[in-house]
Amino acid sequence: MTDICLMFEVHQPLRLNRNFHRDLLSKPPTSKKDLFELYFDNTLNKHIFDRAARKCYFPANRIILNEIERFKQKKRQFKVSYGISGVFIEQCKQWNPDLLESFKVLARTGCVEFLQGTYYHSLASLFGSDRSEFIEQVKMHQQLLRTLFGMEPKIFENTECLYNNLIAKAIADMGYDAIITEGVERILGWRSPNYVYKAKDSSIPILLRNYRLSDDIGFRFSSSWWSGWPLTAQKYASWLAATQGQVIILFIDYETLGEHHWPETGILEFLKWLPGEVLKWDHLFWRTPREVVSYHNPVGEIYVNEYNTVSWADLERDPSAWIGNPMQNACYGLLEGLEPFVKGLGDEFWLRFWRYFQMSDHLYYMSVKGGGPGDVHSYFNPSGNPIDAFVSFSTVVSDFEARILAELQKPELAAKWILRRLPADKAFTFFYEFARPTHFVTSNLLEFAEVLKKINVQSLQYHMERGDFERWLSQVLGDKKLAQRIASIAQENIFGEKLRKRILTIVKARLKQLETLAAKGKE
Repeated sequence: MTDICLMFEVHQPLRLNRNFHRDLLSKPPTSKKDLFELYFDNTLNKHIFDRAARKCYFPANRIILNEIERFKQKKRQFKVSYGISGVFIEQCKQWNPDLLESFKVLARTGCVEFLQGTYYHSLASLFGSDRSEFIEQVKMHQQLLRTLFGMEPKIFENTECLYNNLIAKAIADMGYDAIITEGVERILGWRSPNYVYKAKDSSIPILLRNYRLSDDIGFRFSSSWWSGWPLTAQKYASWLAATQGQVIILFIDYETLGEHHWPETGILEFLKWLPGEVLKWDHLFWRTPREVVSYHNPVGEIYVNEYNTVSWADLERDPSAWIGNPMQNACYGLLEGLEPFVKGLGDEFWLRFWRYFQMSDHLYYMSVKGGGPGDVHSYFNPSGNPIDAFVSFSTVVSDFEARILAELQKPELAAKWILRRLPADKAFTFFYEFARPTHFVTSNLLEFAEVLKKINVQSLQYHMERGDFERWLSQVLGDKKLAQRIASIAQENIFGEKLRKRILTIVKARLKQLETLAAKGKE
């Protein structure tokens, strides 16, 4: 018996406004809605969405629904799975609610499983060591699927199948039943992708995409030069029947069905006949991924360290489709660096924009790869030119950054920002002397004040002499006023407990002032 999992990635990005000019930088929009129109080319976005809905989404949904109903009462049913982004669902709500309803109809058949992912189809799983932003986006997507479809997703499919051991651990800790990634040779060696594995140092099962059989549909279907052309449902089913293993994961972009391969190629007819042709083989069963991991035990382990991260993109099947050149790396770094500033505002409006900019598509357009992968990148790029994509992104996000920094200048927000909790790598570690750390580490101003009460005086004098307090307060915490007041103590020539009392008096007074300002911002 071999299970067949047919999965579709459903996502449409919000493409940036390529006509956004620098003379618009930081000019206040008349409303928040205007800023959305300023940053994104929604005329183009709606045009592409409507075209894909007409050529792909509606016809493919109808065919899949008909085939589900055709085999519903049979012993072996037809089943599919969807990874559908939150950004796509937002576009459905805005531009075509009937399309969203057609997905709800599919959900009610009981033969469709929706996969958990990141709401914004982002690269957040690669951000930082704690992956807090990634976890937030996963939870957002989970709530969206639960609300719309009444389902509790249990199988995780990361953006573009990005995977490594740390991502697997984060997903396992969140209680998911399995994770999906690419069945690439460098992590499998001699082994087949057509089996269930488990992550190294974790119990979470891994389902591996069979990229050869998936790409036969996704990339080669309409290629007349290909030895397998023309690809019929009968021929493809025979290939599946001849493939050994527990499960064959077929995972493709949904837009393959009518948008990337036009209806004239016969792709929709292929979809229509495929369920029946597969079920002509007695040992083949259509399954959802959740069923697969309940039927099959892992046969081995997969180890993928973070420097060997896997994806389903390009020939390299790694993150280089998004962070493979200096332009992409600069933009990725800009996005990651904005996180504390955006979250310091505590405003969902600005947070939402920052997350829109995280969509993997923006960095994908900046790829300068050649050959076949380069052609694919150019096909999706609205300008067709990676440099233009870089200019558009950096200009828009620079404007966004300027607006964020302007917001943070408001007294109540500046106070809230200074009072924030820092990540572990930005915390202040107290030392007795050079190379002799204490066990005291502070991540915000309140903790700093508490440690000042009990730290050894020797440590206070050591850091005051070196100017460590003022540098951390000014350059890391962002409180130049407090840093200047602490620096002025050095001129007073005091030591021991008098020094402690003087520092504490200044810090506690500043802390009280900041807490009062921050409270006003909440009123």
